[in-house]
Amino acid sequence: MDRSKDWLAQAERNLQAAKWSSKEKFYELTCFLCQQAAEMAVKALCEQKRIEHWGHVVSKILSDVAEIMVISDDIMDKAKALDRFYIPTRYPNSFERGAPMEYYTERDATEAIRYAEEIIQFCKKHIPG
Repeated sequence: MDRSKDWLAQAERNLQAAKWSSKEKFYELTCFLCQQAAEMAVKALCEQKRIEHWGHVVSKILSDVAEIMVISDDIMDKAKALDRFYIPTRYPNSFERGAPMEYYTERDATEAIRYAEEIIQFCKKHIPG
């Protein structure tokens, strides 16, 4: 059973939550939610194309997709940028001192939203219907 639409719907919801978080200045959460949105969109694409994948690293999952379709360097670079938000945005021990909320900025959040939007659009373009 193809569950790509479910993955894509959750990706879009995570992006919506990221935008809300950004407005409320929860920039670390915004960045994490954007990584999650991109991950789920790419997993939707894998689901639809019947590509086996594993893990949470968006760029690595896209590498699996690249075996059957072209992934631009631009999309891959944006995935790599979002991959950096998977763990350190959530855990204080990612930094020598301070909580993640002290390390992420409005600029980080704005860029993460833009990158997640572009990755979602890329995936939607390749998922029929």
